[in-house]
Amino acid sequence: MNQRKSLKELNLLDKFLFDEAMDDPENVKTMLDIILSQNTNLKHPPQTEKEQRTSIDNRQIRLDVYAIDEDDVIYEVEAQKENTHNLPKRSRLYQGIIDSKLLPPGVVDFNLLNEVLIVLIMPFDLFGYGLYRYTFQMKCQEIPELKLDDGATRIFLNTKGKHPESVSPELIELLKYMEHSTDEVSEACESKRIQEMHRRVCQIRASEKTEVKYMQSWEERIMIKQEGIAEGRIEGEKALLKSLIEKKMAKKYSAEQISAMLEVDVSEVENIMKEIQNEKYL
Repeated sequence: MNQRKSLKELNLLDKFLFDEAMDDPENVKTMLDIILSQNTNLKHPPQTEKEQRTSIDNRQIRLDVYAIDEDDVIYEVEAQKENTHNLPKRSRLYQGIIDSKLLPPGVVDFNLLNEVLIVLIMPFDLFGYGLYRYTFQMKCQEIPELKLDDGATRIFLNTKGKHPESVSPELIELLKYMEHSTDEVSEACESKRIQEMHRRVCQIRASEKTEVKYMQSWEERIMIKQEGIAEGRIEGEKALLKSLIEKKMAKKYSAEQISAMLEVDVSEVENIMKEIQNEKYL
């Protein structure tokens, strides 16, 4: 089990601190302004840990930071410490679910869809070209200069880039600060905006209320993990029992005989036998 870091040891790439810091609209604005080289005016306070799904039967996603500016552009920003080897397709899923919620029922003018920017910030080079930023938009393969202009942009940021000439110095400072959110890194930054962000981050780290919230969050994750292990063990035992009963059924043993052989309550054996029989008729 991983050793729990103290709140003061967390960096902005750590999910808890990232979510807490991005509850502050000023931090979200600073981050978007630097990443996109623009002046972002947020329409509403950003939402962190925003849950999205298209229906109760479909997969739910949880967005780290969800924000809308005064031009109705939607921003979804994720801090991703681990390479799960599915991030391009995960960003596609995020794009699809966000899009599915944008038009009210009955609206057929798809030009009303908001522009959506999805940004993933990572301490590794997902694509291996040494860039700090990889920006993706749809375009025609046959005519590369022909863009689709569907309003969808996905940006993958790499804190370990090797080509500073392709991005602003302030973005490089921001990425380094997000990976190592320390006094030393902040002081080395020429960007006053990053230094001001660090001041706000230090306030979060010094808050007793946030410390309690962090401890509760950690304890909840441990409980969920333990419950998952227990559930997995139980499911494994059930699958093994079902397999054994199915083999006994194939040899024409009765429920009572199987119950005695496996030392399992006869009612449980009967229920599993019914389940096996029903599956055969599906």
